[in-house]
This record gives sequence, structure tokens and C-alpha cells, in this order.
Amino acid sequence: MTVAVLAALALTASAPAEPLEARVMAADARFFALFFEGCDPDGLRAMLTDDFEFFDDRGGLVATDADGFVAQYAARCHERSAPDAWRSRREALADSVAVYPINNYGAVETGEHVFYERRGDGPEARVGRARFTQMWKQEGPDWKLARVFSYDHSALP
Repeated sequence: MTVAVLAALALTASAPAEPLEARVMAADARFFALFFEGCDPDGLRAMLTDDFEFFDDRGGLVATDADGFVAQYAARCHERSAPDAWRSRREALADSVAVYPINNYGAVETGEHVFYERRGDGPEARVGRARFTQMWKQEGPDWKLARVFSYDHSALP
């Protein structure tokens, strides 16, 4: 091997791994951008464990498996395609987010988020906030959402 190749291998081997919090928050951002702003049922399904569950203080047990949740999402995607449909966006409040490792599984993420809505291409308004706790499962390099608890919802003026 050449000196340049050996040097490159040494740098790669000694480079610090991306912190757990950064990896989980990146998966969180991908998931919620896809969920609220995208329309890709296969992409969303790839980010969920088979036994995915979603609990919400307003709706109770919203989903008991990934396929059922994705079916709900696909129907919403179709409804959102109308020019005057309501569209939503979610933003995690970075200073409230915390990520904790779960040995031999993945991580739990907690925090607060705010929600925005707009009708069609109209102006966006901040409409609500809530707390969340999410269980992420690491499968190889991928992070999959296994459990979501969304609670303490309140409206914002």
C-alpha cells in the first residue's frame, strides 16, 4: 500500500463517530419532513419497525403496526394533493430535545415540538405545541421509529 492510502485509512479509523444525538435527530428530521411535507409511503414504511406503535393524548392508540400507520399516511397524502388542502409542518425545539442510549436496542428521544399549518399556498401560522417521547431502534446503520408518545398538546395563538 502507498503511504497516502495508509494515511487515509488511519484518518478514517481514528475519525470520531457522529454523536448519538446527531444521528437520532437527523433520523427525526427525515421522518417528520417526510410525514408532514412529503408523500412517499414506501420511504415512510422503511423508517418504521414492523411493530411500530403511536400513542397520542388526543386520539389514544393511533397505530398498532407500521403497515396500518402507513395506510393512514397514504390516505392523507392523497387528501393533501388538492390545491386548497391544509398542510402541516412540525419543528422540534432543539433546546428541549434530549437523546439517551438504550443498550442493545437504540435510543429514546424526548422533547417539545411546535406545529404549523397553511391552506394551499397561503401563509403559514404556528398553531400548536406538544411534548414527545420516541423510541428509535438501530438496525445496522439505519434508525427506525418503534414507538411514539405525543402528549400535552395545546393550541398556540
